[in-house]
Amino acid sequence: MSDPDPHRPGAFVGWADRLAQQLDVLAEREHLPFGYANLAVRGRKLDDVVGPQLDTALSMQPDLVSMVGGGNDLLRPTADVDALAARLEDAVVRIRRTGADVLLATPTDTRDAGLFKALRGRHAAHAANVFTIAQRHRCFVLNLWGMAALRDWRMWADDRIHLTTEGHRRVALAALTALGHDTDVADWTTPLPPASRATRAEILRGHADWARTHAAPWVQRRLRGTSSGDDVDAKRPSLGHFRDPAGEPTHQRLPEG
Repeated sequence: MSDPDPHRPGAFVGWADRLAQQLDVLAEREHLPFGYANLAVRGRKLDDVVGPQLDTALSMQPDLVSMVGGGNDLLRPTADVDALAARLEDAVVRIRRTGADVLLATPTDTRDAGLFKALRGRHAAHAANVFTIAQRHRCFVLNLWGMAALRDWRMWADDRIHLTTEGHRRVALAALTALGHDTDVADWTTPLPPASRATRAEILRGHADWARTHAAPWVQRRLRGTSSGDDVDAKRPSLGHFRDPAGEPTHQRLPEG
């Protein structure tokens, strides 16, 4: 979301694709096979992530599973942070029993996020739970909470929920670092140059535009019991080679073994 693919109109990239591209390059250097699937669907809650998505992922016999879930649940007024952690840990146990590694991610720190600041307590508790689960089961952690650069609104799209291209680029590098690979840390941790200070009128106008364009439709979907991802399918539903010789993404199934 909000990271348009320059080569495919109407398609998006995202940090997971960017991470996969980096891992594909590393695998090629070591003459190792590499396959990638992306089963994420926007708007889905943790039940879908640790349910159908995980079932499909494990059927591919993966070596590494990136599992990021709970963010959409935390937006709900009745979210139970401890129950989310229990579901997430059960899923981690299930993955680790197969021998696969797991990459988890914390929520971001909403300290400077305006109306989203009210979620900071939930995000902090969920982040602590993620680190606890990771420590118990030896998982990698993408620490979005600790990425101060993400507290800059210029890293976020107009909906204030999804990252921009630059935000996705930085998160991909943070994930690569979390997995133990060398990166130019300054490249993704250094904050953007200071922005010009907005006037109070500009800030209020921005809040009003966001409420009308993004918040109101979200509330309407909640009242109808629908999601923005109800009619959306995963963009890489099958494990496949990341790119074919022409440089285009493919969805071919890798040979067994």
